[in-house]
Parts: sequence; C-alpha cells; structure tokens
Amino acid sequence: MNLSYWEQKTWLNKVDYTIVGSGIVGLSTALHLKKKMPKAKIVILEKGLFPQGASTKNAGFACFGSLSEILQDLESHTSDEVVELVNQRHQGLQLLRQTLGDEALEYQQLGGYELFLKKDRRLYDRCLQKMQEVNSLLKPIFKDAVFSNVANTFDFKNVQNNYIRNQFEGQIDTGKMMQALIKKIQEQGVIILNNSMVETYTEQSNNVVIKTNHFEFSSAKLILTTNGFARQLINEDVQPARAQVLITKPLKDLHIKGTFHLDCGYYYFRNIDNRILLGGGRNLDFKTENTTDFSQTQRIQNALEALLKNTILPDREFEIEHRWSGIMGVGFQKKPIVKQLSNHVYCGVRMGGMGIAIGSSIGKQVSEFL
Repeated sequence: MNLSYWEQKTWLNKVDYTIVGSGIVGLSTALHLKKKMPKAKIVILEKGLFPQGASTKNAGFACFGSLSEILQDLESHTSDEVVELVNQRHQGLQLLRQTLGDEALEYQQLGGYELFLKKDRRLYDRCLQKMQEVNSLLKPIFKDAVFSNVANTFDFKNVQNNYIRNQFEGQIDTGKMMQALIKKIQEQGVIILNNSMVETYTEQSNNVVIKTNHFEFSSAKLILTTNGFARQLINEDVQPARAQVLITKPLKDLHIKGTFHLDCGYYYFRNIDNRILLGGGRNLDFKTENTTDFSQTQRIQNALEALLKNTILPDREFEIEHRWSGIMGVGFQKKPIVKQLSNHVYCGVRMGGMGIAIGSSIGKQVSEFL
C-alpha cells in the first residue's frame, strides 16, 4: 500500500507502543499504558475486521473453572499453583467489572452448574468426594464455600440426579464487553488499525521495525497479545485450540438460567436471549482442533447437536441458527506467558480458555513490564 504523507504522519509516525491483537489482553494493555503514560502514542494492529481469536467468539462465561476442571489441574499442578490460577482469574474478573461496570458488561451472577452424564458416574463421585477439600483450598479467596451439591431443577435428561453448583460464577454479554472496551481506549486516543496483519518484525538498537501486509513502520516497543496465533510470531509454549460453537433459534419458555459445564469444562452452554448457546467438544479430536482454521467439523457439530437433543433440550423442537469457531491459546502449563522477549519486544499470551477471567489482569501485568 502506498501511504500518503497524512496517513504516515497521523497514524504511523513516532509510535511509542505497538500492540498486536485487539482482543481483551491487547485492549487492556493499551488502557493501562494510557493510565501510566497519557501522552504515549499507542497503535493496535488487528488482522481481522473484528478481534480475531476468541475475544468476540466466546460463550460469555465469567468463570474460573468447574470442580472437575480444578481437580484435573491438581493432577498436573501443585495445589499452590492451582490456587494462584483461580485467584488470578477471580481478580481479573473483578478488575474487568471495575473497569467497565456491570451494566456495560450486562453482568449477571446467576451461578454456574456442572452436569455429569449418566456414564460419568465415576467422575461425579470423585467430585463429590473432593468437593470439601477444594472448597477449603479456595476459601481464602472467596471467604465461603464455592461448590455445593444441588438438585436437577432444570430437567436435563440422561444426567446424574444432582449438579455441582458454583455460587460465584457469572455471565456477560461478550459483544457489549468488547464494544465498551474499544470505546474506552479510543476515548483515550489509542489508534486501532483493523485488517493489518503483522508479517515480520526486526528489532534494532532503539526501536522495532514492523512489516504488515499493507505497510511498514517503526515503534519504540512491540507488544504481542495474539494468544492462539502467537506461534506465528514467537517461539513460546502456546498452541492454537479451536472451540466450535452453535446457537439455536429463540425458544419459548426457556427457563434455563446460569452457566453450565460438562466433561471437565470441555462442553459449556447457557441461555442467551432465550436461545441455547453451546460450545466445546475439542477433546473428541485434539489433533484436528489444534488449528487456527475457523471452520467447523462434522464430528464435533454432530456431538453438540446430540447433546442438545438428548440432554439439554429433551422432548423439545429446536433449530440451529448459526455456527462459528474461536481460537484459544493453550500450552502444557495453564499459567499465562507474560514476559519480556528482548530489549523492545514483550508478550502476554496463553490464556488457556480463560480470556474473560484473566485478560484484564494480564493486560495490566504486561503494562507493568513497560
């Protein structure tokens, strides 16, 4: 692209901070940098029309992990590490709410429920056995018992008679959250350039030269917040993880309220605008879902529809109105990667599917490196 003098001068001249990725982490990083340095010139490069990845494609769960997911984490992390992960997610959600306000987020704390299919009796029994132990671990954070055993009040079929309820789980409107966050940083003078994909960057003694698919410019600092797409630019332990989602047409008298998890968090659903939004299933085929391709697969879509028909909406007619996918960033460890990569390059990636919960706090942490 042959840029004009005005385009170069106004948008790409004397840039202090360039952030790659306009998702929750990238926007939060810009917001916190502006609080510390109001006069700094910040440019955010976004390769998509909307934020690519998962920030505008998630289910809107304001959560920090189901009981079975936490027990699974305890198998690969120490108890202190798991408590710190949960605490970071909890603190991140509080920061998000303080930053934007509950009304802008359309935040509702209706509780979260973990369902267990009839075939998952062993997992259900293990969760019941370990519930008080996990409640004790998390009590310093929440000052109360997080998980409890409650009856199947929503009449789901082919599940255990009781759910495990998380009284602190909430939900948000993802679109409204991102609109509010974008509006807030634009009011601070942050520039967002969409359809601008970073192809390469070259670090020099005093700056970083950034080459996109349209133009080339220099920036004093470069911050990478591309999460599931991070391996395209840096060599860190973060892999893409596709999450497939579908949503039904509106349903009459849909009394389901709250957020719902199955199978160690690999499936999740909720009522949004009297529709069922259902996602997950990547554990059916980890290898295929380790991709940055936004398409869907028949195997997982069939599994989601079967779950709707047999468990969530039994004996009810429903139609699927829309399907989509989001790309998360995962790794061998669930701890996010927040670090200085070189003299002028930094990153905040690997949200592990918890971008809503920790995105705000990770953005703040990245800004503190600078």
